[in-house]
Amino acid sequence: MKDAGKWITDAKPTYTALIDQEHLVSKLYNMVNVPTGVWINEQGRIVRPNEVAFVDERFKKFTGLDPAPYLNAVRDWAEKGEKSAYVMSEDQLQQKLAPPDPNIAMASAEFGLGEQLYKSGHVAEAIPHFKEAQRLNPKSWNYKRQAYALSSEKDYGTTFLDEVQKAGGSKVYYAPPDLPKTAETQEKKQ
Repeated sequence: MKDAGKWITDAKPTYTALIDQEHLVSKLYNMVNVPTGVWINEQGRIVRPNEVAFVDERFKKFTGLDPAPYLNAVRDWAEKGEKSAYVMSEDQLQQKLAPPDPNIAMASAEFGLGEQLYKSGHVAEAIPHFKEAQRLNPKSWNYKRQAYALSSEKDYGTTFLDEVQKAGGSKVYYAPPDLPKTAETQEKKQ
């Protein structure tokens, strides 16, 4: 909270800002990168699970992702609610939110142990657990980013950018949102 709190206070948001110091939300929903968006309706039900959610073109050159389709989908949902073509069906949600591979749960436990060791001053002992979490869930860029921030890239023999390039560059680092093709998006392409 100490780092983000000032920014949130200065912005005077009209919405609740989540500061998840324990990374509980990302652990529970296997969020593997930032920025991530989750659509939750007025009844508190998830209607689109976590996916990359750029709101401007700041990273377009790096990622190759145009934020416009996602923003248009959000606007469509805000206007049409449950009737939006972008709201997932129960079957789609169940498939996307299926219980993760057991390795993902083990990775979360390893990373949590690493965090606890780090917080109690045992940085060197934490690093093997951070590495194991990354091995068990290699798609989690959050684990890499956080581990490097808590220790040092030299502890891993690589850099964050090298890891992105090794994985196939920004196309793998940010998978595009799985948005359905609607009549409106087809018309805009023509």
